Amino acid sequence: MKVTLLAVNGGSPIRSQQWPLWPAPAPGALDALNEVLHSGRWAISGPYQGKQSFERRFAAAFAEFHEIGHCVPTSSGTASLMVALEACGVGAGDEVIIPGLTWVANASTVAGVNAVPVPVDVDPQTLCLDPVAVERAITPRTAAIVVVHLYSAVADLDALTAIAERHEIPLIEDCAQAHGARYRDRRVGTFGAFGTFSMQHSKVLTSGEGGAVITGDAALSRRAEHLRADGRTYTPDEPAVGEMELAQTAELMGSNRCLSEFQAALLLGQLELLDEQNERRRANAALLDEGLGALGIQPQVSSPGTTERTYYEWAGRIEDDGIGQIGVERIAPAVAAELSGAAIYASYPPMNHNRLYQPATRARFKGIAGLDLTGYSLPVAEDAGQRVVTIHHSALLGDESDMKDIVRAFEKVFANHRELRG
Repeated sequence: MKVTLLAVNGGSPIRSQQWPLWPAPAPGALDALNEVLHSGRWAISGPYQGKQSFERRFAAAFAEFHEIGHCVPTSSGTASLMVALEACGVGAGDEVIIPGLTWVANASTVAGVNAVPVPVDVDPQTLCLDPVAVERAITPRTAAIVVVHLYSAVADLDALTAIAERHEIPLIEDCAQAHGARYRDRRVGTFGAFGTFSMQHSKVLTSGEGGAVITGDAALSRRAEHLRADGRTYTPDEPAVGEMELAQTAELMGSNRCLSEFQAALLLGQLELLDEQNERRRANAALLDEGLGALGIQPQVSSPGTTERTYYEWAGRIEDDGIGQIGVERIAPAVAAELSGAAIYASYPPMNHNRLYQPATRARFKGIAGLDLTGYSLPVAEDAGQRVVTIHHSALLGDESDMKDIVRAFEKVFANHRELRG
């Protein structure tokens, strides 16, 4: 009779205790939400009540955090990307270069502004955009480059900004997974025309859903304001109580992609905790680098200019061919089962094989050429989809013993990996 050792197959897990809960509300979150509840104003589009909105307070705080001039909050990270693309003039028939390894929204948002996503391969060490591949992909139709700072790495911003400037193409930084990271002592999001952010449930700075764009360009910021508020922008002067704080300028048609006052109130408190939480994640990530590295998992590397990493997810590549060929879609759940359901995941699939990117299922994309990405060759991204495993940042808010449990779980699964073969 076969003896089953792995928890995923009915064996005993190595750990029963729970992991740090995420999201975790900041002190004062309940009071802030209660203030909004009774304020008479639940959105920036509501009438002014005689005091600055939470939305504008958060925008100012987030801009100050990044030492940049402008922040426009949005309803989601997807909204922030669409606002940034359109504010940069991207539209019908344009091409936008995106990473071949990233969340599906980087492709779907490009299609959503009637442009064509062009996925290019990633660097095998950082898993971020490969500048050489970017240079090769530029055509006369290229209207923007979207770089994603993926998992815990910052992309090669020296090379990418140089390429963007040389070709006079706007660079948009997707910082949804890099809140607070620094490159050459500057916060990421401040190098391109825009930095875009997601504050979705899983992110290190979260309000459940939400987003923001930041920029140092006042004209781009004004365009972003219009695009996210149905063509309206902030009034230049403080309005009277009961009047609207958004002026109908008719400069630029937009859509409603505004952040609510409840979300903005949460984010103000969460922002105060971000640096401290990021420091704890970095310390625990270093323990995983050592422990999992000894098991043959090569930790993701950040670009040389990185001066401060942040960890949305710890990521590493399984080097052992015998284990790696099983595939992270089997390995990750097996490790999670040993750890009371800890957030251990397979890497994103490469964009040319991403099941969530299916424009043919939407009538609005019918007949638009170039949206099918299956013909692209993305060998590094495809390898990552098979071999890269990730650990969500909530686990990195634990202590040293928690990190040892993670290492023990991988060690057990690797030692018994034959149980996972089909």
